[in-house]
Amino acid sequence: MWTETDNQLTCSFTFQDFKEAFAFMTEVAVVAEEMNHHPWWSNVYNKVEIRLTTHDAGNTVTEKDQVLAQRISVLAERYQAK
Repeated sequence: MWTETDNQLTCSFTFQDFKEAFAFMTEVAVVAEEMNHHPWWSNVYNKVEIRLTTHDAGNTVTEKDQVLAQRISVLAERYQAK
């Protein structure tokens, strides 16, 4: 579930293991590059935290963030991430 706090969309995902978390991050990287909109993220073992904000718009949440969040959520669902 994405939440908007401090001009960022944030979400945390939990996967079965590190390999699955890394595979998810790889898929997110492809989408982010396609959109030319790159997230801040953190990964520790099976957990991935993602923050989205649009730097070019003064570090606020924009439609680009909403679209990327939706696309990330679709990928996470495929992995049955929690």
